[in-house]
Order: sequence, then C-alpha cells, then structure tokens
Amino acid sequence: MENSLKEILGSLLSVIGTIQAAIGSTPQLPLNQEQSYQFRLIGNALQAVGSGLSADGQGSVSLEKMGDQIQAIGNSTVLTGMIIFSMSDHDTEERLIIAGLWMQALGSFVGLTDEFFDSTEDGREENIIGGLLQGIGNSLQAISGIETLRNDSQRQTGVVGSWIQAVGTVVSLIGQIKEEREEIRLNINE
Repeated sequence: MENSLKEILGSLLSVIGTIQAAIGSTPQLPLNQEQSYQFRLIGNALQAVGSGLSADGQGSVSLEKMGDQIQAIGNSTVLTGMIIFSMSDHDTEERLIIAGLWMQALGSFVGLTDEFFDSTEDGREENIIGGLLQGIGNSLQAISGIETLRNDSQRQTGVVGSWIQAVGTVVSLIGQIKEEREEIRLNINE
C-alpha cells in the first residue's frame, strides 16, 4: 500500500511539475522573463522529485523503474543547465537542457515498454498512451532546443512539446491510479 501511494504521489507531482513548466514555456502568457524561468525551474524540480518518488515506489527492478529513474536524471540535468549555466554560458545551458529532455524522452519510452509486460490490466492503455505522449513532448522540446542553438528559433515546437508532455502526465496519472487500485484489490483478495 505504501509503495502504491508513492507511485501515485510521484505521478501527481510530475503532473503539477509538467503543467507548471509548460506554463513557464508559453510566451503567450503574461509572464515576465523571471517568472517564466521560475515556473520552468520549479516545474522541473517537481518532475524530478515525482519521477524519483515513482521509481522508489517500484517494488523491484523493472523497465518502469528504470524509466522513472532516467526521467529523474533527465530533469536533474535540465535543472543543472538552468541553475549553473543560466548566467554565464547560454550554449552550455541549452546543451544540458537538450540532453536532459532527450533523457526524459528515453525514460518515458523505457517506462511505457514495461506496460506491455505488466500483469495488471487496469490503466495499461492510459500508461502506454501517457508515456508515448510524454516521450513525444520531450522530443519536440529537445528539437526546439536544437533549433534555438542553430538560431532557427522555432519556439512554438517547444511550447507544443511542453503541453503534449503535460497531457501525457495527466493521462499517465489516471492510468497509475487505475493500476494501483487494481493491484491493491488483487493483493487484498490473495
């Protein structure tokens, strides 16, 4: 039961974090540069904590656990770029953020792979769709970062990617709740 709560709380923190980061990445919103930065910074921190908590809630080594760990490392890499290099070296900051986004995408794809082998059927479809959307969203954000480095500034790609990722985390949260509820029910009946 405790592990189920960790996984659900981790998923919830990831939802809050991705939505917050997406808000900070959306230039059409009335945020100044500092507010946008803070939204993205805190959002990525919440995502890192959420993915770490979800990984900790996994009972044993699995693709889902590895995926959550990779996502947590990816968010931590984004945070490193945002905090350490934000004032001094824009290219290094952008490269770390891009690397972190690719790691998050990889983590999403690794985690969703586990769902094809999971014995729990409830929430499987939502977890697959959610993981796929998160991976696509992170990939679009990374591509946008590459475009920014090349001065092809197509920021809309990154904004769309942020919101696709946010939708994916919401779908995954729904799937996680369904999965944990079924696992609790099956464990009570054993």
